[in-house]
Amino acid sequence: MKVEEAFLCPKPEEICVEATPRPRVKICCIGSVEEAWTAIRHGASALGLVSQMPSGPGVIPEDLIAEIAAVVPPSVSSFLLTCRQDTASIIAQQRRAGVNTLQLCDRLQMGSYRDLREALPGIAVVQVIHVTGPESVKEALAVAPEVDGLLLDSGNQSLPVKELGGTGRRHDWSISRKIRELVDVPIFLAGGLNAGNIAEAVQQVGPFGVDVCSGVRTDGKLDERKLVRFFAEMAAKCQKPDREGGRSLCALPHGRASDNSGGHPNARAEAAIIEDERVPTQLFDLPRL
Repeated sequence: MKVEEAFLCPKPEEICVEATPRPRVKICCIGSVEEAWTAIRHGASALGLVSQMPSGPGVIPEDLIAEIAAVVPPSVSSFLLTCRQDTASIIAQQRRAGVNTLQLCDRLQMGSYRDLREALPGIAVVQVIHVTGPESVKEALAVAPEVDGLLLDSGNQSLPVKELGGTGRRHDWSISRKIRELVDVPIFLAGGLNAGNIAEAVQQVGPFGVDVCSGVRTDGKLDERKLVRFFAEMAAKCQKPDREGGRSLCALPHGRASDNSGGHPNARAEAAIIEDERVPTQLFDLPRL
């Protein structure tokens, strides 16, 4: 498949989503209640709690996930990262963990997204798309109508030992941008993000949120100095749009800037992201477009 063929959108004017000028931040691989509060104190809108995985960092026991989720305030989303591929075990895992968002790091093989919705009303479902090439656009378009959001990461499900996140690698952001333009649900960007490249990532992709793990850690531990720098870069380089013109500038270190004009097609998202700095009770509590 040619890249341009994968990017075709039958009615782009109806479903394309505007870039988010100031993304939410999800801090992943939270390993303790203390780390959770550290991330929240510095501005995290969401926390990632990693259950058993075939590879990668940040895995913690389910009882610790439940302990952390229980203290997360209502204004912050708690994401359970799961590698499970059958809805029955995913449902049981969520009920044990008590999180408000499921992050499916692998493809569903048994059951359906409808099964998850019916069994877990009020729980948001975010599907990870591992961006390996143009074929990822087709996968994202197929999945988007079934979920509350997509998280674009740099794993590889085809390896003998699957990589389902936490690789610390960037992927092709031009593909992620196309996905963001073609789907009608919020997009999170993950994979190798840090203070040095976050402005470029936001400028190129325009995601609803960004997801960072290794970029704010040292020797596997959450590093407050890196957190401070990451959020400072977000604040300095990704500015709120002015009230009159609706313009936003995401300035890059070498002086370039992205000019995103116009409002977000989702009125509640715009109210939450642009009009004030309040965080919605549930990160993906947004009406479908």
